[in-house]
Amino acid sequence: MIPVSEAVARVRAAFAPVATEFVGLAEAGGRVLAEDLVARRTQPPVAVSAMDGWAVRAADVTKAPTTLSVIGQSAAGHGFAGTLGAGQSVRIFTGAPIPEGGDAVVLQEDASAEGSEVTFREAARLNRHIRAAGIDFSAGQVGLVAGTLLDARAIALAAAMNLPSLPVRRRPRVAILATGDELVRPGDAIGPHQIVSSNNYGVAALVRAAGGEALDLGIAPDRPEALAAMAAGAAGCDLLVTLGGASVGDHDLVQQVLADGGARLDFWKIAMRPGKPLMFGRLANGIPLLGLPGNPVSALVCALLFLRPALNALLGRPDTDVTERLPLGRALPANDQRQDYLRARIELRDGMRVAVPFDKQDSSILTALAAADGLLIRAPHAPEAPVGTFVDMLRFPA
Repeated sequence: MIPVSEAVARVRAAFAPVATEFVGLAEAGGRVLAEDLVARRTQPPVAVSAMDGWAVRAADVTKAPTTLSVIGQSAAGHGFAGTLGAGQSVRIFTGAPIPEGGDAVVLQEDASAEGSEVTFREAARLNRHIRAAGIDFSAGQVGLVAGTLLDARAIALAAAMNLPSLPVRRRPRVAILATGDELVRPGDAIGPHQIVSSNNYGVAALVRAAGGEALDLGIAPDRPEALAAMAAGAAGCDLLVTLGGASVGDHDLVQQVLADGGARLDFWKIAMRPGKPLMFGRLANGIPLLGLPGNPVSALVCALLFLRPALNALLGRPDTDVTERLPLGRALPANDQRQDYLRARIELRDGMRVAVPFDKQDSSILTALAAADGLLIRAPHAPEAPVGTFVDMLRFPA
């Protein structure tokens, strides 16, 4: 068995970023930037008012009350064309350009206008309530870096930078093949000794959330020829993920069938729990193969630990795992030679956030995985851990 860290490194090293394509802003959500984005304009392009009020020269309103003449107004998109001179003011609205000569804004509630004059009840302060040109960004500035997952905030920034289309990574295509006579799809007729297939749906959701495209190849029965034929459906994909059958039991056919077809295995068996029987290699046609265990929790935990890094590598992204250091809310016994990933929730006790692992950690119990906030990581041979011991918790992605 190899350690988790070595297995993850070998998986990531097997992938290079996929090709770049351009998409419009409206279609860019959830995609990953392939290149840095450089602003085409300065934002704001000129100094603008941050409030509704009066644009003045600060030197003209050093004390209150002070009365100035009104020579015009400046609104967003319709700035005042003249120059603000001594003893003059311009009515101004939020987002409107500061008139030439102006260097302060007095709030409208601190002034009273009558006819062509305005009286100020508060003194002006230099540059008060003014947003300087380029306070957000300047033309030529890198606003978003390659590898950024484009969420709502990033899309808004790209639009403000005047970029109508964006260079993104092509969505990696991941073929998913569940295996086993015991499996049926949700809603299909089910026999007394069968179970509903869930791994393929969970893994597909993870692929899409990470920025990939999932291709469900179906459920392969426990017959070598059927398994080989269905695995061939991965042609043209960037990765084949098999679910179940990765061990060496009489009904675990994936490893042998694919090896008979020319697949080359890089590693099999990882010193971890859940998910020890995980395999990684390449098919005869060069497509990478990731064989996940069949137990539902094992499959999804391994997808999080190994499939997501593979997708990040294909998308040119760094590792995105978020690990938090928290005190234990329940004591744990000493660990054996395998790295443990315990489903846990975060609770608030006496004002402190603590990690509380679930009592039942069987790899078939999906309810605990769905209720968990993350995975509590215990190193091989970790000693007994009393309540309050600080541990690492891998948070589930949002």
